Amino acid sequence: MKIVVFGLSISSAWGNGHATLWRGLVRALDAMGHEVVFFEKDVPYYAQHRDVDKLTGRSRLVLYAELAHVETQIRNHLRDCDVAMVTSYCPEGALLCERVLASSASVRAFYDLDTPVTLERLHAGEPVPYLPAQGLGGFDLVLSYTGGRALDALRRELGARRVAPLYGSVDPEVHAPAPPRREWKGDFSYLGTYAADRQAALDALFLAPARARPDLKLVIGGSMYPEGFPWRSNIWYVAHVPPPLHPAFYASSPLTLSVTRGPMKEMGWCPSGRLFEAAACGVPVLSDEFAGLEDFYTPGSEILVAEDSDDAICAIERPREELARIARRARERTLAEHTATNRARELIARLEEARRPIVHAAPDERRAAGA
Repeated sequence: MKIVVFGLSISSAWGNGHATLWRGLVRALDAMGHEVVFFEKDVPYYAQHRDVDKLTGRSRLVLYAELAHVETQIRNHLRDCDVAMVTSYCPEGALLCERVLASSASVRAFYDLDTPVTLERLHAGEPVPYLPAQGLGGFDLVLSYTGGRALDALRRELGARRVAPLYGSVDPEVHAPAPPRREWKGDFSYLGTYAADRQAALDALFLAPARARPDLKLVIGGSMYPEGFPWRSNIWYVAHVPPPLHPAFYASSPLTLSVTRGPMKEMGWCPSGRLFEAAACGVPVLSDEFAGLEDFYTPGSEILVAEDSDDAICAIERPREELARIARRARERTLAEHTATNRARELIARLEEARRPIVHAAPDERRAAGA
């Protein structure tokens, strides 16, 4: 398949979780014999922190300052592609949705990597600039990074006709066990871009343990932390950890934290990409609780779950051998179920299915399925 994607940024991972996910998917799709053409607007914010300037194999990255500058390329690629896709937070996304919907691609798809945020903005009456005015009913397939009731909401509130989850994943070629770095060594770590709707959980599960246990060294990595963030003397801050150094960052502490953004936690079935990354690196993960977590990892056996600071401190104090056993089981599960190759296969299967007409079950069949 030739897949044309209009997305946020694959070239820069600075404050951008989309990049890491797409890099893994593109590598996996390319290895399977598919071709991806990724259109990305060349904005200064990402250009200053660009860490990838070309894609693997036959796949291509098209950077553009203005859509008018790549009009011929857009027209040509939409003419001969099998799949045309727009993602959430794509600059000028509404306009590009119209272009995709008017194209002759066999499958016209929308991939919302931020479904709970999209729905939250809709409920608040705020504009969602990456959505077409008529909603998602024109697309042959709508993919969502978030499962559970978010899928029903996409149907009900945005008119999506065929919806499927495409969860986060990890590229084992990038994220694997690695030696620790001396300057990042600590007792507990957290890697993530600052987000206000993660702050309450971060305070309970990371900052509160730092306050209660000044003898511990805690390490935060990530961008966009505000000037008034409540740092403490036993918290070390790394302003940006490039994706190739994520494994070393995780390996430098015996336990790492995964925190879910507020709207995603409320929806459930939305595991952070960092969770898969750390697990693939063989590092045990402490996560906040959200509906559906057990569909990805078994709490207590493959992952630790905390509701408050006492739970977090208990996890930090667990024997290292026990943490290592949890990490081994999580890594095995990750490599079996949550790699970019797994997700690429799921994506191709969903796209193949979307080429076929939607068959609506009769009322009796729907009742039987519900039962």
